[in-house]
Amino acid sequence: MSADPLLQPFQLKHLTLKNRLMLSSHEPAYAEDGMPKARYRAYHAERARAGVGLTMTAGSASVSRDSPPAFNNILAWKDEVVGWMRALTEECHDHGCAVMIQLTHLGRRTRWDRGDWLPSLSAGHAREVAHRAFPKKAEDWDIARVIADYADAAERMQAAGLDGIELEAYGHLMDQFWTPLVNEMEAPYGGSLDNRMRFAMEVLGAIRERVGADFIVGIRYAADEVEQGGITKAEGMEITRRLKASGLVDFLNVIRGHIDTDAALTDVIPVQGMRSAPHLDFAGEIRAEAQIPTLHAAKIQDVATARHAIASGKLDIVGMTRAHMADPHIVAKILRGEEDRIRPCVGANYCLDRIYMGGGALCLHNPSTGRELELPHEIAPATETRRVVIVGAGPAGLEAARVAALRGHEVVVHEAANDPGGQVRLTAQTPRRAEMMSLIDWRFAECERLGVRFHFNSFADADTVRAEAPDVVIVATGGLPHAEGLAEGDGLVVTAWDILSGDARPGSNVLIFDDAGDFAALQAAETIAATGASVEIVTRDRNIASEVMGMSLTPSLRALQGRDVRFTVTWKLDAVRRAGNVLEAQLGSDYGAFTRTREVDQVVVNLGTRPLDDLYFELRPGSVNLGEVDYEALVALAPQDVRRNPEGAYRLFRIGDAVSARNTHAAIYDALRLSRAL
Repeated sequence: MSADPLLQPFQLKHLTLKNRLMLSSHEPAYAEDGMPKARYRAYHAERARAGVGLTMTAGSASVSRDSPPAFNNILAWKDEVVGWMRALTEECHDHGCAVMIQLTHLGRRTRWDRGDWLPSLSAGHAREVAHRAFPKKAEDWDIARVIADYADAAERMQAAGLDGIELEAYGHLMDQFWTPLVNEMEAPYGGSLDNRMRFAMEVLGAIRERVGADFIVGIRYAADEVEQGGITKAEGMEITRRLKASGLVDFLNVIRGHIDTDAALTDVIPVQGMRSAPHLDFAGEIRAEAQIPTLHAAKIQDVATARHAIASGKLDIVGMTRAHMADPHIVAKILRGEEDRIRPCVGANYCLDRIYMGGGALCLHNPSTGRELELPHEIAPATETRRVVIVGAGPAGLEAARVAALRGHEVVVHEAANDPGGQVRLTAQTPRRAEMMSLIDWRFAECERLGVRFHFNSFADADTVRAEAPDVVIVATGGLPHAEGLAEGDGLVVTAWDILSGDARPGSNVLIFDDAGDFAALQAAETIAATGASVEIVTRDRNIASEVMGMSLTPSLRALQGRDVRFTVTWKLDAVRRAGNVLEAQLGSDYGAFTRTREVDQVVVNLGTRPLDDLYFELRPGSVNLGEVDYEALVALAPQDVRRNPEGAYRLFRIGDAVSARNTHAAIYDALRLSRAL
């Protein structure tokens, strides 16, 4: 038996978990018609097959009709969920993985205009900031109805063969009764802590009556809201003691914080550039106090931290949820002695941010996550080997090289710079985004392991590429910042890239026009504002940084608001003129013939990138396919067999920003789909 603390079995009531690693309850938003069908099942089965001990399915599975999905949650109030959950559970059980589900009533953490357009429900009328809905204050018949709904949902999960359930009590209806910030009820459900906990205790009692004493029931709860007037650490400890004393719960899953705003949610579930495992010590205090099995997950993204959490006795089970999105095979790699090959979570939070914006979870680092059915994580060798030449060693080029090498092809990469990385290397100049380099470092290490040949400081032209006698050429040269299009004054502006690279020094009174909405403008603003300069960010969009989603935006806004950076929406930059010692920036509007002017000493533009595609067009005439891509074959992961030039010597493709300005996930996805079919 291994001595690794993470690989030790754990006895949870009658259930023996084979190791101490879990996927904490989370909603990847893959449900179809509210049910966990094939895509949902494949996602969990992949991680079960790789060895994780416990998978918590369905964050926030809804127990009631008036708890409509905020982000494509599973509808646990429907009887048909039993068959779908049984299929998922049985497949995970086949791999020795335990399965549980998180049940909840969202309370005010949803909207009235979802589902059946019923009023949202809470213990008071206060609006939740994140979802902007004013709830109905619960009546006695609401409370009785929802208690019965919880018991019904628990019974369905027991019938489906799950090993247990977890109730959610942070930001949802259950702890909306707990917290004085929300609970406006009169006795017996409002006022004292006894009264505020009454609803939760009645739910737990009803569940136990329905499923019996042996079925595992736990609770994930905020033991300290870290908010003025909310549940304090002292009160959270008392709640902990009462939960244990009730005898109704078998485990605690500890949260610290509140989630009613984007900023607060980001403190509970930290993102890139924020401290790792910030609540681990607090969870350890709860475990020491309660002496009851304790689980926890919050940016525990590396095996060393997870191992410490178990070895030090802070936790009994440790969640590495986003880490398993980046690499579902963490446990398998630990068992094989390949920890150094684990694909690291970089904290980009593309997964959760997409969910909260109404999409399904995707991993910036691993495009196969959520696409297990059509894009398996394993890559099979090719039946015929080819010589593949790739130009560009950014994320797209490195992914193409890695996958082509896994297929068994001979791979050569030319990169004009000294090192791999492309735009990511520029992004990582901001200390808070330094983790992004792991996207590059991991791929480069894998390429070296697989024998990919790199030529750095090689500004490859068409002759260089043709001299390699390639069968396939992939152009991954990325893009260059666009800085044209003003009615006047293109030559008077600098780009966000110029600021980040150090090619342009920050001014003292700066206007940034952000027409791309990505991180570049925010990072440039932070760099400039750090010098003490006055900074205004202008965008023609209705929202700031439209391509940067809520949780990822939080650290940037904290940095920028702390330096008094101003944001102006619905205005665009039309022209820049020199006026004596200053620049005059003319702003216009899409809403009418309105103008404004700003006098500044520097104008920075973020207009996205334009493809660096000269090499591609030089190589097109000599290619078999003349650069054409069969999109049907690409989507189907079938080989590209377009033949437009009988005299062509190679197949030619371009990927990532060399095609058009998109994000890192799109670039890697381009490369993976193309290369795994070579």
